[in-house]
Amino acid sequence: MTPDVLKAALDRPAPPSSDFDLNPDVILPGRRILRDAAVLVPFMDTGDGLRLMLTKRSSRLRHHPGQIAFPGGKIDGDETPEQAALREANEEVGLPADCAHLLGRLPAHETVTGFTVTPILALIRPFAPVPEPGEVAEVFTVPAAHVLTPANFAVEKRRWRGEWRRFYTVPWGPYYIWGATARILRGLAEATGEGRG
Repeated sequence: MTPDVLKAALDRPAPPSSDFDLNPDVILPGRRILRDAAVLVPFMDTGDGLRLMLTKRSSRLRHHPGQIAFPGGKIDGDETPEQAALREANEEVGLPADCAHLLGRLPAHETVTGFTVTPILALIRPFAPVPEPGEVAEVFTVPAAHVLTPANFAVEKRRWRGEWRRFYTVPWGPYYIWGATARILRGLAEATGEGRG
């Protein structure tokens, strides 16, 4: 797995994804107003291959406590998705803006919680993460080869608002990567062509 593989994935257009891709029967309220958000999908070249940096959200958060996520959040005012992703990464994990080389945008992802998330693919230089204690419990990395191999993903299900909901997972060690984070990674895995025979 190399940076060139990531760059090539941006040249393979893919459709937007959604938390509803695996759940076509989920009934949504009439007209949904979606809020714009952005996340940074940051890969680091460690010399032993690329690694993806992720966060474990604080268990004290009201929304998605303890879940594995990309650094990111709502787009403020007239920010671009790139500006929002970098700002949030700086706030959540202390990533200096000059440590990130942005590669491009991945397809937008609609979440069940009412956001349209634009993932920003980036290569980052090594830095000392400083988790924002109110939001981030832990910062860690996983091998890119693991999260960019479609065969490593599984589909699981659980009850959500009285209905069964299916979702992608791609666990790594003690980290249970699922939901929107796993769905975005699954799309990137398909675009990289990794694991294809």
